[in-house]
Amino acid sequence: MDRPRKPTLDTVAGAVGVSRATVSNAYNRPDQLSAALRERILETAASLGYAGPDPVARSLATRHSAAVGFMLGQGLSASFADAALSIVLDGLASTVDGHDHCLVLMPGRDRGGPRPETVARAQADVVVAYSLPDDAPALTAARARGLPVVVVDQPVLPDTARVEVDDLGGARLAATSLWASGHRRFGVVTFALHPDGHNGPVSPERLASTSFRVTRDRLHGYLDVTGPETPVWECARSSRELGRAGARALLSATPRPTALLCASDELAFGALQAVRDLGLRVPADVSVIGFDDVPAAEHADPPLTTVRQPLAEKGRHAGELALRLLDGGRPGEPTRLPVSLVSRDSTAPPK
Repeated sequence: MDRPRKPTLDTVAGAVGVSRATVSNAYNRPDQLSAALRERILETAASLGYAGPDPVARSLATRHSAAVGFMLGQGLSASFADAALSIVLDGLASTVDGHDHCLVLMPGRDRGGPRPETVARAQADVVVAYSLPDDAPALTAARARGLPVVVVDQPVLPDTARVEVDDLGGARLAATSLWASGHRRFGVVTFALHPDGHNGPVSPERLASTSFRVTRDRLHGYLDVTGPETPVWECARSSRELGRAGARALLSATPRPTALLCASDELAFGALQAVRDLGLRVPADVSVIGFDDVPAAEHADPPLTTVRQPLAEKGRHAGELALRLLDGGRPGEPTRLPVSLVSRDSTAPPK
């Protein structure tokens, strides 16, 4: 038995008694029709079971997919466990969706970004790269296709639009606040310097060459104030459990640090737990400071002192830059957003 044929644009045009182009305008250029005619076309289409133009066929005809690709450094589960990323992504998605563009997620592997093959076949007209390493093959693949690129945070590439925050200044602000209150023994818990999955203490050689600008700037900001001899523990990714393990290792040293500077709030939440694991108190025995100011920071136990970056605004700016490139605009100068220190109860002068 033959299946019934699916209704087409021509089917609707014949039923309404208008041209094929008029039906197409009802979906793609509604301002070209009167409200009454458009409503009649859409009602007839619905009664016939016609859902609208095939987006795949339309992309083949126009050579545009109306999609923004979002390249992640890690897999989806690790990425969405990062509250800061979720807020940035929400700001980006709401911006591009408001202009009838969809978002295509391209998850990465081991912080190295998506596979080049994924980027090569993705239906996207522009890509937004979120915190990829300097030599990510995914970026090479995007540029080989001639796709416009928007970079969020890192890496720094020529002829690309970029939005970032003052990571170096924010880290200095955090470290200076602790130094001014009397702290002299510090430990730093950072996320990855390289996409190789390393967890452990950081050697001077490893510190001298990092694949991630954000890591480099935040570390330099901390160490510019506390001194190059400050012990640094690297976590393969920004997670509470890895931050907890790193903080415990730093706090087991003699003499024990009186303050921990963490490269993200997620790492700082782990550090708060590590202090409790060792029978110590925050901030009476150890001060803890984070970076990001995600919503959970205000409700941590105790509420977390942290560097606030405008996460949602960062996502919105990235979306606006992507739309500008889609319209043929130039990348322009990088957009750098300001940061500020939010003082809460996780920091205090040392005893």
